[in-house]
Amino acid sequence: MSIETLTFGCRLNVYESEALKAEALKAGVGNALVVNTCAVTAEAVRQAKQAIRKARREQPDRQIIVTGCAAQTDPRAFGDMDEVDLVIGNADKLKAESYAPIAFGLKLNDKVQVNDIMSVRETASHMIDAMDGRTRAFVQVQNGCDHRCTFCIIPYGRGPSRSVPMGLVVEQIKRLAGNGFREVVLTGVDITSYGPDLPGQPSLGKLIQSILRHVPDLPRLRISSLDSIEADDALYDAIASDRRLMPHLHLSLQSGDDLILKRMKRRHLRADTLAFVEKVRAVRPDVVFGADIIAGFPTEDEAMFDNTLRIVDEAGLTYLHVFPYSPRPGTPAARMPQVDLSIAKERARLLREAGERRYRQLCAERVGGIESVLVETDSIGRTEQFVTVRLAGHKAGEIVPVRIVGTDGDDLVGEAVRSAA
Repeated sequence: MSIETLTFGCRLNVYESEALKAEALKAGVGNALVVNTCAVTAEAVRQAKQAIRKARREQPDRQIIVTGCAAQTDPRAFGDMDEVDLVIGNADKLKAESYAPIAFGLKLNDKVQVNDIMSVRETASHMIDAMDGRTRAFVQVQNGCDHRCTFCIIPYGRGPSRSVPMGLVVEQIKRLAGNGFREVVLTGVDITSYGPDLPGQPSLGKLIQSILRHVPDLPRLRISSLDSIEADDALYDAIASDRRLMPHLHLSLQSGDDLILKRMKRRHLRADTLAFVEKVRAVRPDVVFGADIIAGFPTEDEAMFDNTLRIVDEAGLTYLHVFPYSPRPGTPAARMPQVDLSIAKERARLLREAGERRYRQLCAERVGGIESVLVETDSIGRTEQFVTVRLAGHKAGEIVPVRIVGTDGDDLVGEAVRSAA
């Protein structure tokens, strides 16, 4: 008997799946599948439901527990599924007692056990000693969001913004580094909003500086998606001064058109993004940028889309996460004049092509150089800029110099750098 997790969505969900698995085991849960859902798009919700039905067909005797953002925002949709045994809200999925009905076979009047997440004011730090099958670990530093972008349902799935105290974050990363992890990724829903709810109101930049100072044995630190308008001076200083902070930043961009950004209720404008990437490149020339972009947002016309398409090259964006706009019931954008889905999908295709073109250019520029590569398996590693490298002859977890001898599809091809001796 065992507990398995099936995770949809963001890196924070990946982290939380490890933590909730430990809590379910602590509660005494045996033969169960915990589905940690995502609510960002309607497609993510559809995929979760499809996976639940498949899991029930393949293992009819296994208990199925559903949690995550989709379970929080629309718990009844999962509670009404015959395949589901228990629905737990985001606020309670990291508490062992939430799994008691499954562990002890308790009969509930309602299998939906979801509370009001908007009343939650703290984020506990759950210590994870390892991440199954991974050479890098994710560490949660923040949860929730206080912003109300017109397209987004996530604040209602995650609750208000709240931060994990710096000391607890540093303690967990020390433990992970001591257990052999060579890279840690800081995760959260809106990590650049870190700190105002803590004593002294530390910023994300201050947190990063503290980690780098107090965990000298950690070779690599990454940060996940950030809101560039919230970047503080300490973050710029950390990027400029410590090579262990990886030169790969992912922007919550969403659009390159000012009017669409205003209708999204974003807090940055096009010029802010361009100024941010220019400022970072000035202090860290080897940095690469990715971005989340929504194609076909309500009212987006061809000129507005062209502004978004052009910013891919103007800002030098390499890794694009592109989503055709998906209306989420209950959000303001769902009530705006909609763009035809076929048009949104075509715009998404053009954006993806632009991102792929820039990625191939990045790979071509790497050929002939030497990269520092974190080995993930016996045949795959990642550069500091998160480019995949095919290589052989190294153990997972090593960081090795690799000469790039060519490209193969979306990957670099490397060979070991031999010492002169």
